[in-house]
Amino acid sequence: MEGKKGIAILGSTGSIGTQALEVIRAYPDKFDLQVITANKNADLLIKQAIKHKPNRVVIADDSLYSKVNDALWEHDINVFAGVNSVAQITETSEVDVVLTALVGYAGLNPTLTAIRAGKQIALANKETLVVAGDIVTQEAREKGVNLYPVDSEHAAIFQCLVGEFQNPIEKIYLTASGGPFRGFSIGQLAKVRKEQALKHPNWDMGAKITIDSATMMNKGFEVIEAKWLFNLKPEQIDVIVHPQSIIHSLVQFEDGSMKAQMGLPDMKLPIQYALTYPDRYKTDFERFNFIDYPELTFEQPDRETFTNLNLAFTAMEMGGNAACALNAANEIAVAAFLKDEISFLDIARINEETMNSISKIAKPNYEDYVSSDAEARRIAKDIVNK
Repeated sequence: MEGKKGIAILGSTGSIGTQALEVIRAYPDKFDLQVITANKNADLLIKQAIKHKPNRVVIADDSLYSKVNDALWEHDINVFAGVNSVAQITETSEVDVVLTALVGYAGLNPTLTAIRAGKQIALANKETLVVAGDIVTQEAREKGVNLYPVDSEHAAIFQCLVGEFQNPIEKIYLTASGGPFRGFSIGQLAKVRKEQALKHPNWDMGAKITIDSATMMNKGFEVIEAKWLFNLKPEQIDVIVHPQSIIHSLVQFEDGSMKAQMGLPDMKLPIQYALTYPDRYKTDFERFNFIDYPELTFEQPDRETFTNLNLAFTAMEMGGNAACALNAANEIAVAAFLKDEISFLDIARINEETMNSISKIAKPNYEDYVSSDAEARRIAKDIVNK
């Protein structure tokens, strides 16, 4: 146990969580898996627990406690249940690093709880910073907690900044694949079905983030996340479409030089770097070959068609609880789209209407963010049901 990092994975059954388990399993002398959690996917959680043998598991849905506990009691694995347990489990003394791979607003409270317990954070839940970036970053500073980004774009920026922390950033460029509908007109987007939207050209992700990528809301949230992670102003952040997804993002410094981080699109690499920083462990991941990619291309994003990207910049300029409302509305709208209740273009419309309708709070505290999230969800649901 000595010298190993104790890891808690919040959201182990999702895309990031399952890949994180592969990373941890590859280095048994470096990592000690302490905790895994899931929301409702009890079957996969049970399989993961039996295979990877964490000390504790949490199933957020209370109704599934007996199922998970009955399956794991003979394996000497402690089982807990409930949303509050997901947050409380991060305080366990054996945990050194908490990988927050939960989807959406659900990641905020567990991340804050882990920060307050002094745990280092590997952050794959961008919504935590979108909703309450001011509170999260302030508490992390006060506790001396590092936020290691897991999103490929922010991990790229972080890697480009290693050795450059004394040099001010002039600008960062977040790259975007453009998603499955790059080049589509508004008329074409009006006919998009969820089956099409769930087919991302380069990345294998969960349903929610795949839809967000297709609408470019995911890139918008990454812009807001970058503001908080790297202490940037909106004008210091730009987005460039790079369909090959080889350059994961770039930093431009005040002397005009630029650094880029490159590699094949594989989330295991940023996951591993967040868990191992400042070290890089040898991997057997597939290597990038320049000959396979004789052209790397770039283009401006179509903000007139994919308006969610502009909404994110607007929310960032507005400040206060605007981004919190935008995130809440988007969660409702995407869920409705996945249920065939609204059209693809309705997602951005609902997001905009909700953000403009929310009660504005200039300097929210945590309770204000909770109430703003609830209010925005009510507004968005009303718009969906009209």
